[in-house]
Amino acid sequence: METIGSPLLWLVFAGVVVVALLVDLVLMRHGGPHKVTFKEATWWSLGWVALAMAFNLWLWWYAGQQFGPEAGNRIGMEFLTGYLVEKSLAVDNIFVFLMIFTYFAVPEEQKQRVLVIGIIAAIVLRAILIFAGALLLAKFHWILYVFGAFLLLTGIKMIMAAGQAPDLEKNPLLRWLTGHVPMTRGYHGTDLSILQDGKRLFTPLFIVIVMIGVTDVIFAVDSIPAIFAITDDPFIVLTSNVFAVLGLRAMFFLLQGMADRFHLLPYGLALVLMFIGVKMLLIDVYKIPITLSLAVVAATIGTTIALSLLRPQKA
Repeated sequence: METIGSPLLWLVFAGVVVVALLVDLVLMRHGGPHKVTFKEATWWSLGWVALAMAFNLWLWWYAGQQFGPEAGNRIGMEFLTGYLVEKSLAVDNIFVFLMIFTYFAVPEEQKQRVLVIGIIAAIVLRAILIFAGALLLAKFHWILYVFGAFLLLTGIKMIMAAGQAPDLEKNPLLRWLTGHVPMTRGYHGTDLSILQDGKRLFTPLFIVIVMIGVTDVIFAVDSIPAIFAITDDPFIVLTSNVFAVLGLRAMFFLLQGMADRFHLLPYGLALVLMFIGVKMLLIDVYKIPITLSLAVVAATIGTTIALSLLRPQKA
């Protein structure tokens, strides 16, 4: 695997992520379990985006110093495009998270804890998937075509399913969990399980965390191949992925009251996946420039968001 990821770069990245998570956890614990306001979510969202852009600028400068201005521009653009793709696809995660929270009637003050645990689990699982994908691509170039076809078919499937709310009642994992895991009927604060009459019972909060984790893995199967179409450097793939995931909690609270206003966004996400799938399939015939990829992704997402706001969904 060819990568720009020197020990210094990996150390800086790991340090930034650990410090950011610690600050997030300390501030959340300081405030205690509480309902996150729109203002609080807005500031946190802006903070996570600013952190990602600051890292992007530093990476662009560092790569320019080490490998030359042309390589620095390319690497900086690859990170930015990957981050935008992953951030956009993360919105789809949020809509599913919202559905899970609503289905289980999760108390507002517990949503933060669930999302933080889900984010930490997502970082670990995505790192494993990314390195596995990078190893496969390094040994078997033809897997790019498999990824491309998968993304193209996923995009088509998303367009066909757009506007249809998933039915959690038919979810096989949920049906198995509720049928085999001994559960309490209600929540018990932040406890994931309790002892009752000498028997270990799991609270609905435990089921929610499992559902959130599995959902993120499912979405990662779509999003990780998408970013490999932008760059095959595992350092850029992982860093852009992680920075997009870090802001997921704040973005959830920012968008949870506006999910219905972005009713056309699934179509935009589907078109992005289809475009990236085609880009992968054409990789040995014509390599689409990274600047064009960034423009297409930004224009597609921006247009569908604008149209959603201009043409509200009818009741």
